[in-house]
Amino acid sequence: MIRKLYSAIRSPVQATRVLSFETLCAAAPEGTQANFYRTSAGAEIDLVLTLPGGRIVAIEIKRSLSPKLERGFYHACEDLKPERRIVIYPGMEPFPLRDGIEVVPLQHAAQTLRDIS
Repeated sequence: MIRKLYSAIRSPVQATRVLSFETLCAAAPEGTQANFYRTSAGAEIDLVLTLPGGRIVAIEIKRSLSPKLERGFYHACEDLKPERRIVIYPGMEPFPLRDGIEVVPLQHAAQTLRDIS
């Protein structure tokens, strides 16, 4: 699956996103299913990890040091009811957003996924 993603890369932004997906999927417990979520109404999440046992982690990947989430992310979380809501950003320090959303650097999120199992 990752090889297909690499062949579709057309910009540095896409490359960063694919590397983030690859890092997070590698850190997730064995048996985790990786998907994205999008509805015709505009609800969307970049990466939805369904862990063994059915727990769901919603992950959004942002380029900004001050990430802002779209309404669609909140609507998608209402639909899926994930156990964790994580935003990956290029900064160095984790910080919270409203509704229990964690904004973290990529490696912090990867460690969180390793610890979840």
